[in-house]
Amino acid sequence: MNHKKPIPQVVPSLLSADFTRLKDCIRIVEKAGAQRLHLDVMDGHFVPNITIGPFIIEAIRRTTTLHLETHLMITNADRFLKQFVDAGSDTVIIHVESDRALHTDLRAIKELGAKAGLVLNPQTEFEKVEPYLDEIDHLLVMTVNPGFGGQQMIVGALEKVRRAQVWQERYGFLIEVDGGVNQETIALAASAGADLLVAGYAVFGTGRPGHALRSLNWQIK
Repeated sequence: MNHKKPIPQVVPSLLSADFTRLKDCIRIVEKAGAQRLHLDVMDGHFVPNITIGPFIIEAIRRTTTLHLETHLMITNADRFLKQFVDAGSDTVIIHVESDRALHTDLRAIKELGAKAGLVLNPQTEFEKVEPYLDEIDHLLVMTVNPGFGGQQMIVGALEKVRRAQVWQERYGFLIEVDGGVNQETIALAASAGADLLVAGYAVFGTGRPGHALRSLNWQIK
């Protein structure tokens, strides 16, 4: 299919937000031009950290009309897809490394009314996602090892973004980069061909999230 590349945009990750002021943080990035929010769900098993679940996503959904993309870093994700969609997730992104029946899971996400995405980790070969690229709306390329925010970008992983563009021309899915996106790396990630650039600490860790988001977006206009 003929896919017109959108202008790249920064997607604030709430993993780095101040959860005691979550509503205020969301309002600030909304006013600064955010169109999406990235929600990292970790269970302490699939990755060595624990974050949020459907209950928090439901609260976020009541706070904002922004597109909510939920990145599931959990075991047995198939058991919880309905909960995350019902909580308000617009896109649900699952890991290709999960060794699940991914065709079934992607179909289930769409049948629940959300957009379906796949993630691949830095060490995972691009070929692992190729059988599913005609079924997805969203491809997330991790440029850090998942589980913690504030890591340095693994620049070599951006080669997968360049490879994904060939398939994107055919199928039209969005390409997103997540990991180590900041003032020094954002232009590199955008030039590799990403449509969406997840930034957590680079937005919320600055103390001035609105200013930081506008500055990051300005660099890729």
